[in-house]
This record gives sequence, structure tokens and C-alpha cells, in this order.
Amino acid sequence: MFAKRLKQLRKSRKLTMQEVADYVGVAKSTYAGYESGYRQPTIESIQTISRKLRTSADYLLGLTDHPDPPAELNHNAKEYLNVEQLHWDGVPLEKDDLDLIRSLLERVLRDRALPKQE
Repeated sequence: MFAKRLKQLRKSRKLTMQEVADYVGVAKSTYAGYESGYRQPTIESIQTISRKLRTSADYLLGLTDHPDPPAELNHNAKEYLNVEQLHWDGVPLEKDDLDLIRSLLERVLRDRALPKQE
């Protein structure tokens, strides 16, 4: 999977093997070995390649199917809870779980807005 994604993404970014190899600091033949699956790059090389190809190492390694990393992390919890396939430490969160979390957060915000009684 790594070799296939590497080659597809390099071509879609209109880069030559030589350009990527130069950026990574390896010989073109070494880089060609990565794309053919004959060689395995180091973790550092995978990170460098992912920067050059404007993707994530996770995509190259097959851990995600999204080649384009998110533009920016959204810090709005209300919007984030609408993201599909949320999980808690690997356990999928169902719609009812997310509804409960929303209710809890709304309650916290309501309680903050109430004046404190002494």
C-alpha cells in the first residue's frame, strides 16, 4: 500500500522521482526502491516525503484514506461533535453517546451563566 500511494501521490503532485529523492536526501535509485516496494524508508524519511507530497505519514502508511491533511484543527466542540466516526480510545461513539455529551456540555455552560449564590 505504501509504495502504491507514494507513486500515485507523487504523480498527482506533478513531481519527478528525482525531485522527491533530492528533497529527502537519497539517491533516485533509493527512492525508486520505495515506490517499487523493494526498499523501506526510515520513519524520518517517511516524514520528510510526506512534507514534500503535502500529505500525512498516516496516509502513506495506510492508516487513513484522506491524502489531504485537514487545513486546520477545529477547536469548536459543538462542531467537532458532528464529525462522523468519532471514537473514544478506539471505541466508536454512537449518536446517543454524542447526544449525551452535547447535553452535558450545554448543562455546564448553563450552570456557568447562573449567578453564584452565597
